[in-house]
Amino acid sequence: MLQIPRSALILGLAGVIPFAWGALTLVSDPLASWGTGALGPRFVGPYVQLFYGSVILSFMSGVLWGFATKAQGGQAATGYALSVIPALWAFFMTGGGPVSAGMNLIFGFLGLLILDWQFWRWGLAPAWWMRLRGLLTALVVASLAVGVIL
Repeated sequence: MLQIPRSALILGLAGVIPFAWGALTLVSDPLASWGTGALGPRFVGPYVQLFYGSVILSFMSGVLWGFATKAQGGQAATGYALSVIPALWAFFMTGGGPVSAGMNLIFGFLGLLILDWQFWRWGLAPAWWMRLRGLLTALVVASLAVGVIL
């Protein structure tokens, strides 16, 4: 089955909303003002993108850990070791200001895509996994790029 299950696609796309919202509030002063007033300054611009991006990289570490539980022996050990990289990357690489943190999140999500591919190649992820992860990664990286460029 190569078609992405509807629920996974909808929830995955919903998970992109904070990244897209952050980008929109960077390019639209009226949205940024409304968001700051209604939601608070932490939920607009790069702030929402950077915090949420760290959370999602950590979440994806858990997803990869779950995939590693399907493996045996050395492959399982390798899978467990690889699965912690996104969370550690988020922890160590998202300081130093919004531009460098945004760039490091972009690199983190691109690196995660490589890990996704490896787990998929090993047969530990669903057949449709790379279709979903490619789409979501492209949207996340594009959103984060707005924060880095502006």
